[in-house]
Amino acid sequence: MGLFDKLFGKQKGNQEENLKNNESEHAVIIHFNYGIEGLEALHGLEDKLEKVITENNVGDYDGHEIAVDYSDGFLYMYGPNAENLFKAVKPILVITDFMKGAKAKLRFGPPYDGVKEIEVEL
Repeated sequence: MGLFDKLFGKQKGNQEENLKNNESEHAVIIHFNYGIEGLEALHGLEDKLEKVITENNVGDYDGHEIAVDYSDGFLYMYGPNAENLFKAVKPILVITDFMKGAKAKLRFGPPYDGVKEIEVEL
């Protein structure tokens, strides 16, 4: 056992974590027009998305970015299968007023050049 192994422990856990992360490399990223003062409506949507993603065991809801003037934003979701993740959240997105006309980008792998991506309008 080397000095660093003694100080920091074996790196086996990191290998297992890297395998898990590679399994969750697919993404669903939603770009939407918001236009609502305040974040209450967005937080309500996030609660619903987190619930359905967890219940269906299709990935993780990672959060949002919103413009300082509330004009538009992004939602970030990750999982092992972008299609299954999108199928789980789509029914919630299509009934949410500020998601009308939003664009969902489904990425089928890690964020590298050449990875298959498709865009779907809601």
